[in-house]
Amino acid sequence: MFLMTAVLAMSLSASATAGVSDVQLTTQPELSQAQPPSQPDPKPLDPKEQKAEAKEPPTPPHTGIRALFENLVEDVKHLPAKQNLYLAVIGGGLAATAHPSDQTVNARLISHYDAVNAAFAPGKYVGNTPEQIALSLGTYAFGRIFDQPKTSHLGMDLVQAQILTELLVEPLKFATQRERPDGSNRLSFPSGHSAITFATATVIERHLGWRKSLLGYAIASYVAASRLHDNRHYLSDVIFGAAVGSIAGRTVVHHESDYWAVMPVSVPGGGVALMVTRVK
Repeated sequence: MFLMTAVLAMSLSASATAGVSDVQLTTQPELSQAQPPSQPDPKPLDPKEQKAEAKEPPTPPHTGIRALFENLVEDVKHLPAKQNLYLAVIGGGLAATAHPSDQTVNARLISHYDAVNAAFAPGKYVGNTPEQIALSLGTYAFGRIFDQPKTSHLGMDLVQAQILTELLVEPLKFATQRERPDGSNRLSFPSGHSAITFATATVIERHLGWRKSLLGYAIASYVAASRLHDNRHYLSDVIFGAAVGSIAGRTVVHHESDYWAVMPVSVPGGGVALMVTRVK
């Protein structure tokens, strides 16, 4: 009796195991059909594209006239940045080094050949403030009309850089009162033509990369050389003008998230101290 019971129990256990296996076999296809088909992995971006995109300044959500002037106010606040201090020191040092050679360089660049004079003649127009602002406004308008935010952002930064350049250059001219080489007035230092063209080249470089800005820097250098050839500026004028333009161009293109700000603070007991803070 015990042997029959054991055999029966083993038979039932085997039947139950077989039934479970059948259930599993029949239900597996149904489960696999219920799962959604796997989606292919998205194609990874080219490392060069990722690098280029990371270097581009973030496009603001608004590039209208109001945003243009609001950003300009913020740019003025960000002028006391560490990078701008370095550029001012380097530009001032190079200008001081070139100062003893100012008269000699101009005497050598003045030419009596018509071909050379004709080659440098466009410089005073290319680097003139109205022409530069007109080209910048054209870029800005093109981006707004054809709904190209990056183009309008570039145009907006160009306009801001040129306004900021004039805000820096004109007070320096009236403060230094340096006489021009041709004796026409006392607004020689720094060179406004050099400053505004280097500001344009710097904005282009910050937006599009140094490769696409080579032409801009070549044009800025040509304009600076034309001011020496025309005997309107000294070498030290155009060197420091280039530094001022580079400062303006770097300030308006917001790549960096940190700036240095200088703020006067009253001291208990009388007096004023300057507090330097890092703004992120």
